[in-house]
Amino acid sequence: MIEWRLNQPKWVQVANIIKERISSGDYPVDTPVPSEHQIVQEFGIARGTARKVLQRLQEEGVIYAVRGLGSFVSPPNGTDS
Repeated sequence: MIEWRLNQPKWVQVANIIKERISSGDYPVDTPVPSEHQIVQEFGIARGTARKVLQRLQEEGVIYAVRGLGSFVSPPNGTDS
């Protein structure tokens, strides 16, 4: 289980972990990132918090969403596939 830092919201910490996994190549470009449900299960956070993680990563251009399919790693230049 994750050790939460008190000075940082959980959604920020989870988003940073996912970004680290993308940077390290665990999630290559155009491959799926964990779903909202998978994030809830892995990190033990609320569904709304998991949703916020994915929304913020999408706003930052780190991931893109395909309706009905899920969220995927964006190419480095931030363009969608």
